[in-house]
Amino acid sequence: MGKITEIKFVGQPVFKQIINLIDKSDIQGLINKHQSDYYYKSFKTRTHLLTMLFGILSRCDSMTEICEGLRALSGKLNHLGLDQAPAKSTACDGLRNRSCKFFEDLYFHLVKHYQSFLSDSRTFGLTFKEILLIDSTTIRLFSDILKGVGRNPSGDGRRKGGLKVHMLIDAVQSVGRFIKLTAARVHDHVFLKSLALVPGSMIIFDRGYNDYHQFAEWTEQKVYFVTRLKRKSAYKVREIKKAYDLKKDQAMVLREEIIQLTHHPVKEDGKQDIKTDLILQLRRIGYQDELNHHYDFLTNNFDIPAEEVASLYKKRWGIELLFKKMKQNFQLHYFYGENENAIYTQVWCTLIAQLLLTVTQKIAQTKKAFSVVASLVRIHLISMLDVNELLRSTRRTFKGRPAPPGLQLCLNMPGVTF
Repeated sequence: MGKITEIKFVGQPVFKQIINLIDKSDIQGLINKHQSDYYYKSFKTRTHLLTMLFGILSRCDSMTEICEGLRALSGKLNHLGLDQAPAKSTACDGLRNRSCKFFEDLYFHLVKHYQSFLSDSRTFGLTFKEILLIDSTTIRLFSDILKGVGRNPSGDGRRKGGLKVHMLIDAVQSVGRFIKLTAARVHDHVFLKSLALVPGSMIIFDRGYNDYHQFAEWTEQKVYFVTRLKRKSAYKVREIKKAYDLKKDQAMVLREEIIQLTHHPVKEDGKQDIKTDLILQLRRIGYQDELNHHYDFLTNNFDIPAEEVASLYKKRWGIELLFKKMKQNFQLHYFYGENENAIYTQVWCTLIAQLLLTVTQKIAQTKKAFSVVASLVRIHLISMLDVNELLRSTRRTFKGRPAPPGLQLCLNMPGVTF
């Protein structure tokens, strides 16, 4: 009775409580859609999903570690709805052959389900229908795992491949809203052609995505963007709106201009018509931050203040933090399979795990960082603890029951040595 418990004990492991965030009926609907259980007698889709999430959340380095870890938990597998731990050969076959499209659809289904829950009420000074951030990150691979996707080394080094994750997120959320996986050699601006954007939305991205023909189409559709101008871009200044004197160590707008850029239309076969020149009119804003770094911003919105253009571009850092969470807290240095489908499946399951932990973090209303949340879940993955109390707890001590009188060991007791 004297023991004080800060964390409540429950009848399900932490792993099971996180899995409960995935609605079983929705999983079954996607299973039926993709027929992902066809030809599989023992290693069903749900078992495959649990196996991958267990390995990702516990940061296992191989499928052997995952299967051996599940085998050692045979007394708690019933909590997960598993009769037995999968064999390594069976799990590897499933990872190699089961289409990654199921896991892709499951991720987007969960994003849609928790979209309103993860949104907050932050405002941005000007009301757009949507404020979206776009960026990509590269995951290194050796070419013998995913052939033909890397670049040839300049010296005698070994050729490396890579997988590029293109992502679009809502600025008021912390999960990917639209994601596309490509080879690392695919240029970033190709991703823009896959987007379906609503009029009145604002898109923010870096200069690696510059595509003047795409900018012209967005301008016609009243889709706005903010990006940076490439250093060697050729343009003509049509009008100087404002110009200010430079002041050191002060964040300020230096120059505001209306410029004209030349782009080429795209023919029906997808190639540019280099013989035809079209004029695109955009707004260029020169800006200096507190560290005296200079930036040239480019936008097709002529109404918002120049200071707000710079403020919007700063919010692009949100997607960089999302990539940082994914690479630092999950295992993306070692892959559980050796073919393209297996690698894509692991990346999609990693994104699912990140989404589930983000939802868990918000449900618990904890002030702990995401890296701490991921570590606590990894350490207590199969502990019978309330995950919300685990993440909220801030106590540094555990007060136990005092020992009854007469049972304490006396250091001067004869015959006792240490």
